[in-house]
Amino acid sequence: MKRIGVTGHRSIPDEALGHVRDGLRAVLRAVLRDHEGPLEALSSLAEGADQLFAAIALECGADLTVVIPSGDYEDCFEDPGSLAGYRRLKGRASQEVRLAFPRSTDEAYYAAGTYIADSCDRLVAVWDGLPARGHGGTAEIVAYARALGKPVTVVWREGAARD
Repeated sequence: MKRIGVTGHRSIPDEALGHVRDGLRAVLRAVLRDHEGPLEALSSLAEGADQLFAAIALECGADLTVVIPSGDYEDCFEDPGSLAGYRRLKGRASQEVRLAFPRSTDEAYYAAGTYIADSCDRLVAVWDGLPARGHGGTAEIVAYARALGKPVTVVWREGAARD
């Protein structure tokens, strides 16, 4: 089984969203085309890149493994639409991995990101190329995956800036 994981920004600017969506579809379709057998997609289902990737992976026929960083993870969703998306995608997952952190902290997010990087054959990063804004941020997980020798595919619209 081929395993592809995601790391990425929670906030994707409108001018980048279509490009990111198309880029994720292209990456997943290429992996499916070039690899015989099932595809497993790993995501923490945070709002933004994680949920977008998971939805597209399911649309492409991949199995979804959800990596939940903490016991109170659902409490961290401030937007009702993002929480609904999380619950809907989690309900479609074929596997769930729960990390032992009771609370959602930067350390829990870092552990989820490194779990995904450790477990995948390729990491897709929805990343603007800038340094992480906190421990466990996208740039930190990209650096971690690259240090492991994992292939990392960056998807971002050049010139687009996050808030």
